[in-house]
Amino acid sequence: MMISILTLLDDKTAQLPDDAYPLFDENSPLAQLQMNELWLNKGSSSWQCHPKILNCQVWANAWSEIQLSPQADQQALFDHASADTPKELIIVIANNEQAQSWNWYKKLGLLKSPANNWYLIPPSQREALSPITKISVGENTAS
Repeated sequence: MMISILTLLDDKTAQLPDDAYPLFDENSPLAQLQMNELWLNKGSSSWQCHPKILNCQVWANAWSEIQLSPQADQQALFDHASADTPKELIIVIANNEQAQSWNWYKKLGLLKSPANNWYLIPPSQREALSPITKISVGENTAS
């Protein structure tokens, strides 16, 4: 019985919702992303990341291939998001030098665009959006 429930949950969370659309495409791919001091940049042949990032390619692919579902009830999301501290993301799209400031509500799986539109990140994509980083000697590791 437990295996059946876990299989059902895996099937439901691994699939993308029907209303999920890519944030980036071939005509407007992700070129750079910065989250606090951590960054990624599309080089000429591969992704390059801040030296602390251990999973550069996975992290870069997760952001460059992210799909989002637009959310209609903007006010309810705004009220609910107050329980989560957003991370500011600076995003640069190729062929567009202007940086955009997005807010990422990691716990809720939400992104807020510069135009104050809200988007839900499918559960299957959320984990890879967080970089795995090296811990420096003397750095506090308590959460």
